[in-house]
Amino acid sequence: MTADTTRAQEAKKPESLTERISYAYGLMIARQLSDRGIEIDLARFSEAFKAVMEKKEPLLSEDEVSAAFAENQKMLDAKNATGPDKENLDKGIAFLAENAKKEGVKTTASGLQYEVIKEGEGAKPKSTDEVRVHYHGTLIDGKVFDSSVERGEPTEFPLNRVIPGWTEGVQLMSKGSKYRFFIPYDLAYGDRGAGADIKPYSALIFEVELLDILGQ
Repeated sequence: MTADTTRAQEAKKPESLTERISYAYGLMIARQLSDRGIEIDLARFSEAFKAVMEKKEPLLSEDEVSAAFAENQKMLDAKNATGPDKENLDKGIAFLAENAKKEGVKTTASGLQYEVIKEGEGAKPKSTDEVRVHYHGTLIDGKVFDSSVERGEPTEFPLNRVIPGWTEGVQLMSKGSKYRFFIPYDLAYGDRGAGADIKPYSALIFEVELLDILGQ
């Protein structure tokens, strides 16, 4: 019998419903984190858990929490992607790293890159607005996968129902603007891809012209 086994046997088994459900949630969360390969600082985990349960102000803002999740997910993706997916991921990362150095290209906190082709003077949309746009979408190798410009017909959609890179990027634009967006895979279609052309972990390029903000 090992020392660990002895300590486990000596530990008091949860008895009340509160004790049992608390232990059960602890097991569930720990197993989920372990299965995903996420390293945890138990002291910080307990500190955050206690802050929420005691209704105290967290040490991280919601934006900082989102950024931590996003950064950790990228690390897991880099570790778990294999074969063609890994190659696609690496190409996108390398492309965006070089692109960020180009004159006129700006990078937001999320990693979205953009450059202004034409700056408008009208209002800027909110995430809840519906917009009318012309767009031209390509892979980083220049292959066109979708284009309202080529179809000759603008498209309309609620800004909160598209990929995160679009939701964030179009809110930067004034009505009448035309921007070029360089969108990391995690702000596009992630590890799933979309359709035949957009493979998992694909970085995407869009030229977007904001024609109108509907309802304004």
